[in-house]
Parts: sequence; C-alpha cells; structure tokens
Amino acid sequence: MEITPEKIQHHIQLAKKGDQNAFRFLLDTYWNDVYGFQLVRTKNENDAEDITIQTFSRAFDKIDTFDDQYVFKTWLITISKNLHIDLVRKRKSSIRHKTIQNEDDAVYEVADDAPTAEDILIQEQNLAKLLKYIKRLKPHYQEVIQLRYFQEMTYEEISDTIQEPMNNVKVKLLRAKKLLAEIIKKK
Repeated sequence: MEITPEKIQHHIQLAKKGDQNAFRFLLDTYWNDVYGFQLVRTKNENDAEDITIQTFSRAFDKIDTFDDQYVFKTWLITISKNLHIDLVRKRKSSIRHKTIQNEDDAVYEVADDAPTAEDILIQEQNLAKLLKYIKRLKPHYQEVIQLRYFQEMTYEEISDTIQEPMNNVKVKLLRAKKLLAEIIKKK
C-alpha cells in the first residue's frame, strides 16, 4: 500500500477530528523517521525512544494547530528537536545543580585529623603494652629498638652511638624485631 501525500492529508484531517485509526496510521508512518532522527542526535536508544514517544504525544495533543501548508514530517521533526533541546537543557541544569551542591557539601565535610581523647588513650595503652614486651628482650636488643624507633636515629647514628659496624646494627634490629614479634604472638 503506497503512502501518498493525499492519503497523509486525509489521515491528518481524520486525526484532527479525533479518529484513533488516523493517529495510528500517522504514528506507524512516521515513527521510524522521528526515532532515527533522535537516535542520531542522542546516540542512546532509550532516550531516542522516549523523545519519539513524547513527540507523537505532543503532536497528537496539538494536531489541530498543524497548518496543512507545511509538511507533516517536518512538523514532527521540529517538535522532536525542541523536545531534545529541552532534555539537554534540563540535564545540564541538573548536572550543574548537583555539581554546585556537591561542592557545597565538600566544604562542610572536612575530615578532622586530630585524634580524639579515646584514640589517645588507646595509643597510650598500646604503647605501654609494647614497652612491656620490649623489656622482655635482652638489653642490647632493647637498646637498638629504643634508638631506632623511639629516638628515630638512622642506622649510621645508631652505629656511632653503640660503636658497632652498621651491618651489625642492621642484623641486631632485624633479630630484635623477630624476637619481639614472637613475644607479641605468644600473648
């Protein structure tokens, strides 16, 4: 069945009178044109379909305003284009609002790095336990641990302090840490 301009005009006139079959004919005739147009613009099948549905809905609501001097397909495409522009504006506005809102939220969500009284108490208790474990080590291991981790000396400084070669300092520290780990595991 060939679709002629006269047939389209006839169905437009019927649609203006509220004929549901005329609406269905126009929808079936122009669906692919409007959907294809939107698919190229949106590059998203769901958006293209939503806008196409909205296009026909708006066109059928306003069909009595259609001027027969114009091409019906052009009128539909214009409606479709305007709906797409509205959607893009709405999304940009929404994104801008969310971005501004997120920036505002970020200002108020500043993390407090200062330890709480509870954190300080836990650290002190853990330190007291650790010191108790260190006291179980032989005195020369206690000394290297004390110098390295509590006085924060370099290997070279420790070597000078205890007057031993740096390799001995490294071996003593390694051995002290292993022994300390074994003591902690037993508890």
